Amino acid sequence: MNDFVIETKQLTKIYGEQTAVSKVNLHVKKGRIYGLLGRNGAGKTTIMKMILGLASITSGKVDVFGKNVKGREKRVYPRIGAIIETPGFYPNLTGTENLEIFAKLRGTAAPHAVKNALEIVGLPYKDKKLFSKYSLGMKQRLGIANAILHDPELLILDEPTAGLDPKERVRFRNIISAFAQDRIVILSTHIVSDVEFIAEEIIMMKSGEIIHFGKPQEITSEIDGQVWECTVPTAHAEKCAAAFNTSNLRNTDRGETVLRIIADHPPMENAIPIRPNLEDLYLYYFKGDAEK
Repeated sequence: MNDFVIETKQLTKIYGEQTAVSKVNLHVKKGRIYGLLGRNGAGKTTIMKMILGLASITSGKVDVFGKNVKGREKRVYPRIGAIIETPGFYPNLTGTENLEIFAKLRGTAAPHAVKNALEIVGLPYKDKKLFSKYSLGMKQRLGIANAILHDPELLILDEPTAGLDPKERVRFRNIISAFAQDRIVILSTHIVSDVEFIAEEIIMMKSGEIIHFGKPQEITSEIDGQVWECTVPTAHAEKCAAAFNTSNLRNTDRGETVLRIIADHPPMENAIPIRPNLEDLYLYYFKGDAEK
């Protein structure tokens, strides 16, 4: 028996004349955080819905915990927690009251599950604040609490940080890192920073296909020798940044700006080659692509 929690073979989804997912082969192992990275419209959500049995499979196969999802093997679902779309919480109830309802509906939550889940995401237990008064960050955290109520072995999160400010994004990453011990987390996003520091494996998708699958340091090696640091006068920085595929820039106290540029050849005479990171690889593939 293999140790894959999720295994797909030639997984394909076609809507009319549009191929949303094309012949995807995935092998997801235990005890890791996977970052599913790609622009909106790359096929990330469609894959997750097929894994969860929420979307039909045009062709191919999905096994979860060794069971074929297409066969509607329902015994696997109590072992999974997920956020694919915003949960339908009751606005006139508190966070605790909402989770208590979901716990009863699920029927698999242990005693004190609601309290434990709220503690994990940093929300108060038995608070009087109604869901309608929650900030966006609190709503997202309540969604995660709902997904982990039954202590799932596999957690699937689709764009869970959409609209969050930087402080909430950091809080979210800390929550996921703490929860992921001895579990599997698949985090789908188009924001590199959401997965760059917590994901052990990166699955990069474009146009319904997987273009990279591996550890960040492994997949970024593709563009070794194609990332450069160039220093220009700050007055010219904006024009230079627009002229090249620029992943970052920083100003110095000497009236200069250091640009981080992705290019096949040295873009300027003073260009210094540097080690690529995940953001560089993402921009290498997606620079100029319109969000869908």
